[in-house]
Amino acid sequence: MRWPTPGPLVQDGRVSGVEVAEVAAQLRVAGCVFAEEEARLLIDAAAETGGDLNGLVEERVSGTPLEHLLGWAEFRGLRVAVGPGVFVPRQRTVFLVEEALALAGGAGPAPVVVDLCCGSGALGLALATALIAEGRPVELAAADIEPAAVAYAQRNLDPLGAAVFQGDLFAPLPGHLRGRIDILLANTPYVPSDHIAGMPPEARDHEPRSALDGGADGLDVFRRVAADASEWLAPGGHLLVESSPDQAIVATAILAAHGLAARVAESEEHYATAVVGTRP
Repeated sequence: MRWPTPGPLVQDGRVSGVEVAEVAAQLRVAGCVFAEEEARLLIDAAAETGGDLNGLVEERVSGTPLEHLLGWAEFRGLRVAVGPGVFVPRQRTVFLVEEALALAGGAGPAPVVVDLCCGSGALGLALATALIAEGRPVELAAADIEPAAVAYAQRNLDPLGAAVFQGDLFAPLPGHLRGRIDILLANTPYVPSDHIAGMPPEARDHEPRSALDGGADGLDVFRRVAADASEWLAPGGHLLVESSPDQAIVATAILAAHGLAARVAESEEHYATAVVGTRP
């Protein structure tokens, strides 16, 4: 089925005579679980931009992430700009931000926050936005190794006056942050290398391998972050990293070996597991 290029208006779920149900049927055949919701979003996107609805649907059916087609991902109530070649923030990772927000209560009136392996900068954006809403100024920085991610993170974080750096883990961060970070968010890749092939194609084929592949046991990058975290954290500062439930015990042992007080946090609501390391 082909649809005409839509006009600028969306009314009652129709764009130029195209029913949401018609688009959803094509998406459902391709395996999209939330077909109706995705159909509405694609129709709205085409209408708002005057774009080609046919092309958007075909790309989605072929496995392109919905968020890359829309140009944004929803994360903790915010629209975060994303695009081709950029990791799409997962809804479960909201739990990492919630944990960080709770811990930031003890970080003084103006917390220093760093979003490492930042991707689009969604975690830093969500945490800083929440803290600012509480009337607390934030010193925020972010870093990622992927140029495309850095470009989108700059776009998302510039309104907050945050600095975004390109490079490997802590290497690009300015020296003045050493020993001052109150909250270190590090959504490191944690999929074991031999599990990548079994991931959904929208992740496997469209997101950077560096954002997914955590090495043999999924903890290679985590180990590198844990090894240097104490040097960058302020006394009492916290490192928060997402992991799988099976990795959590090993991850806490790694944190403890590097002098951090470690614990596991879990959320049934978000189907998420986080490991938290605190500098004494």
